[in-house]
Amino acid sequence: MLPSPPKLYRRSLGNFLDTFRIVRRRFAVRAARYPEIPWLVWVFAWLLLAAAVFFSLDSAAGRMRGVWTPGFVHFTDFFTDFGLGGWYLIPAALCLVAANLTDWRSLSMRTRLFVYNWTCFAFLVLCAVGLSGLAVNLLKYGIGRARPLYFTDFGVLSLHPFAMDARFAGFPSGHATTMGAVFGVLLLLFPRRWYIALAATACIASTRVFVGAHYPSDTVAGFGLGLAFAIATGLVFARLGFIFRRPSSQRPERKRTFRLGWPNAARRRELMAKQSGRLSADHP
Repeated sequence: MLPSPPKLYRRSLGNFLDTFRIVRRRFAVRAARYPEIPWLVWVFAWLLLAAAVFFSLDSAAGRMRGVWTPGFVHFTDFFTDFGLGGWYLIPAALCLVAANLTDWRSLSMRTRLFVYNWTCFAFLVLCAVGLSGLAVNLLKYGIGRARPLYFTDFGVLSLHPFAMDARFAGFPSGHATTMGAVFGVLLLLFPRRWYIALAATACIASTRVFVGAHYPSDTVAGFGLGLAFAIATGLVFARLGFIFRRPSSQRPERKRTFRLGWPNAARRRELMAKQSGRLSADHP
């Protein structure tokens, strides 16, 4: 039986306030000790790579627009849609809404751990993809680079800052930024399979060039931006103890208790022993 709207509202508000108190308390008691990642070096390398791609490939990409066969364009047009942020933001937001309406105290420890891990994962995706999406939209409209669809009219480097026109929203690529953020999340969670994640996300990001929506340098810049946001989000999560533990290396390390699959019977006792004193208070 569904609870009444007032009861559901009180539960939702209570869960939200509990989560806010948990995050605030952990920020207060845990020192801001992050790995010494050479951000300036990585940013310089990212910009240098984007510049190298600009000088070597962008003009050729602009001239080759319309050269690709219709079948190839249709193929890439299908896969380019997987770079839309909605594929990742909407499920993550729905997962968080469901968690916010859940009566956590009525769940068994096994179910609570399962829901807790999925909630943290959804929050990670929402932050990495959502924040990088906001940043890329500010940049692309602030820079105002013309897209290769208008290469004949405007050339390879035509800037129209704050024109607020989709024709001048080329740099960086929003789809590539989303795929960079997705790659960053997968890199943090499954570091041993990074090459599979990189191949899949980079291929999807590159389709923006073949459909004529972006130059190669747009996709390189966007991919790096999304990756940086995902890594930064993972570092904050590690400080809070969500999904990751404090890293000893230059990246957050996933906790052994974080599993998106249903805990099996062999693992249940171990997980319950580790989480029994934690999840009762620290639930989203």
